[in-house]
Amino acid sequence: MIEHMLQITEIFRDDMNSFADRIVSNGIIDYAYNPLSYAWEPHRAYLEKSVFRRARTMLLGMNPGPHGMGQMGIPFAATKIVRDLLKIQNLKVSQPRRVHPRRPVTGLDWPKEEVSGTRLWGSLEEIYGSAEEIFSKVFLLNHCPLMLFSGERGVNVTPDKLGGELVKSMLNRCDEYLIDVVELLQIKTVVGIGKYAEKRSFLALQDNDVQIKSCWHPSPASPLANRNRGEDWKRNFRGVLPP
Repeated sequence: MIEHMLQITEIFRDDMNSFADRIVSNGIIDYAYNPLSYAWEPHRAYLEKSVFRRARTMLLGMNPGPHGMGQMGIPFAATKIVRDLLKIQNLKVSQPRRVHPRRPVTGLDWPKEEVSGTRLWGSLEEIYGSAEEIFSKVFLLNHCPLMLFSGERGVNVTPDKLGGELVKSMLNRCDEYLIDVVELLQIKTVVGIGKYAEKRSFLALQDNDVQIKSCWHPSPASPLANRNRGEDWKRNFRGVLPP
């Protein structure tokens, strides 16, 4: 199973490199980073640790954050989580093909913790314990692997803010990969982390026998995630997880 997972992910990675080049050359976005390429080693390590545990629930995010997967290639990554919980360390992370001067990549040593990743993985650790137990219950994936920046400040642009036929084709390719992973891993439930991920799940998986759920996004930019000092988000998140 892991060899098949790596194979379809490598094809997807290369396809997304092509889309990244095209959305930049067409002026849709200024910079497009593909962490499946420059952070392939930690992403591969993540797949090797998680896939064979055969979780039947997928947690689906939108796309990488600049302090998380954008640095380390792992969905909802946070430096301490990757190092101490997932035990993924000392692996090579190279550089995007074009680097925005305000959006550097330092990989597994990135100094700023991703709040969304800390909240999500931290809650999973509280509920299930070890990484091995977590991966026996849930598999994490981002719908789109590209991190997108615009302007001199390097504003982080999420895929839902883009339009046009090229972007539509790119997101359709992301749907195809989602379907491939769901079928390969025999996923029974997909939990969209936020409304966008829930929507893409419905669009992609309407012909599959998969239950679609959603929960609030853990981003500190979300009022729901911050309500009651984050305790309401934790309860909402726990409500969609398998026992």
